[in-house]
Amino acid sequence: MASKSEKKYRQIKRAHIGVSIFEFCLFMIASTIMLVCAVQQTTLYVMDTKLSSEYERISALARLYDKARDADDAAIYGLLDDEDCDYIVTDKAGRVVRQKGSNTCGSESGRVLLTAEGKWITAYRDTERDYIFPSKNERIGLDIIRFREWLSSEEDEEEKELDLDSPRERFINLPIWLSVDVAGGEEHFIGKAVFSANRRDVFMITSFIVGIIALIIIILITMLVSAIRSVLRQRRMISLYFSDIVTGGHNWTWFLVMGERFLRKRRNAKYSFAVVSYVMVNYRNYCLCHSLAEGEKLLCNIYNRICASIDGKEMCAHATSADFALLLKYESEQELKERLQRLTEELSVISEDHIFSFQAGVSLLNRDKGRDGSPAGYRETDLDTEYNNAASARMTLADSEDSGIAFFDEALKKEQEWLDTVQERQRRALDNEEFMVYYQPKYDPKTDTLKGAEALIRWNSPEFGLVPPGRFIPIFEKNGFITKIDHYMIRHVAADQKRWLDKGYKCVPVSVNVSRAHFIESNLAEQIRDMVDEAGAPHEL
Repeated sequence: MASKSEKKYRQIKRAHIGVSIFEFCLFMIASTIMLVCAVQQTTLYVMDTKLSSEYERISALARLYDKARDADDAAIYGLLDDEDCDYIVTDKAGRVVRQKGSNTCGSESGRVLLTAEGKWITAYRDTERDYIFPSKNERIGLDIIRFREWLSSEEDEEEKELDLDSPRERFINLPIWLSVDVAGGEEHFIGKAVFSANRRDVFMITSFIVGIIALIIIILITMLVSAIRSVLRQRRMISLYFSDIVTGGHNWTWFLVMGERFLRKRRNAKYSFAVVSYVMVNYRNYCLCHSLAEGEKLLCNIYNRICASIDGKEMCAHATSADFALLLKYESEQELKERLQRLTEELSVISEDHIFSFQAGVSLLNRDKGRDGSPAGYRETDLDTEYNNAASARMTLADSEDSGIAFFDEALKKEQEWLDTVQERQRRALDNEEFMVYYQPKYDPKTDTLKGAEALIRWNSPEFGLVPPGRFIPIFEKNGFITKIDHYMIRHVAADQKRWLDKGYKCVPVSVNVSRAHFIESNLAEQIRDMVDEAGAPHEL
C-alpha cells in the first residue's frame, strides 16, 4: 500500500500534465477529423460546382439536339457536332441512335444530387478513366488510390499538363457521362462531362487546405508549448516538494518516496541495506549560544559532508531539526558500525572551534521472503517504520551527550512495547489502586526492637501479575508520573498508620522514598503535611 507521501507525489505528477496530454490528444483527434471533413467538403463543393456547370453545358446541347431532331435540320446537327463534346443518344431500349466521338460510357448508371440546384440527375462511369463515378451516397465519388496511381503514371500526359503561362489551360481532365432526357423522354442525350482543374482551382483548394493545416499547426504548437510548460512547472513543484529549506538538499518526504522506490528495484535485492537516524547532539544549545542562522549553516555543512561520504546506491536527507535520515549499504553489522564511527569522527571536528557529538540509531532492513523462503528484495519495506525503529534505538542513547551507535533489535522492540503498555495503563492502575504498599521493617541491632519501616511499592496488575518496581519506576521517572506515585504512597502510608492507631497498635515511623522530581517544588513540605493531615495521622510518624 502506498504511503501518504507516495500518494501526494503521484497527485503532483498527475496534476496539470495529465490534463495537458489529454487535451493535446483530444485536439489531435478533433483536428484530424476536422481536416478530413474540411478536405472532403471542399472537394465535394468544387466537384458539385463543376458538375453543375457541365450539366448546364450538356443540357444546352440536349436542347439543341431536340431542335435539330424536331426540324430534321442538318445544319443544326452540324452545329451540335461542332461542339467540343462527345455524346451518344439512346432510345428507351438502350440502343445508340446517334453518336459523336468515342463511346466510353459505362452501362451502369447512378443518381446524383446537384446540391446547388436541388436537382437529381443520372450519371454514368467512363470506361477508360473511371476515377470518378456516381457513388452510393448519391454524390460524385473519387477512387483516390487509382487516381493517384494515374497521376504518377505516364498515361494520358496530355490530360495532365499545366501551362503555367495560361491559367485557363487544363491541369487534369476526369470524364463522367451525364444523361438528359430528350424527345419527350423517348430518348436520352448522354454527354461526356469533363472535370477540369486548372491552376486557379488547384490554388483555391490548396490554399484552403494549407490554411486549415497552418491553423491546426499553430494551435498544436501552442498546446505543445503549454504542455512543455506544464511539465517544467510539474518538475519545479516536485523539486520544491522534495527540497529541504535548511540544507537546500533532499527532505524527509523525498527520503520516504524515493527510498521505497529505490528499494523496490529488482537489482537492489542483492544488497543489504540499513536505515540510520543520525543526530547532532545539543544542536539547540549551539543555536542558543550562536544563532539560528549559524546553526542552519552548520547543518548544511554536515549534510554536504554526509552526501560526499555515500555512493550512488545510498541516500541521505535532512529529516527534522538536527536529524538526518540515511539509507546505507553494508556488508556486515561490524563494518557498518565502523563506517558510522569514522563519519562521526570526521563530523565531530567539522568546525575548528567546537567538538560535536553525534548519535546514530540503526535499523537493519530485512528482505522479503520468496515462495521458497529465499530473500526476495524489499518490496514490502516501510521506510517510515524502519526509520522509527532506528530513532527508537537512538533514543536509548539520549541520556548521554557523548557520541554513540545503537542498533534496533527484538529486545529493544519488546522494551518499547512494554514502555507503551505501562504508559497506556498507568492512570487506570492508579485509579484502581493496583499499586500495593509493602512495609520493610527496620530493627535496632542491639535490642532487636522494631524502630521503623520503609514503604515499598509493587504493581499487582490484573494482566501481568505482580510487577517489580524496577520494571515501571524508571518509566515513571522519565515521563513524570512518579510524582503521582509519590503522592499515592504518602496518602496510603498515612491512612495505614491512622488505621493502626485506631485499632490500638503501636506505630513506628515509616519512611517513603520521594523522587527528586519533587525538589523543584518550593512547597513540597506543605504538600506532605497536608496529605498527612488529611489522613489524620500524627506528624511524628
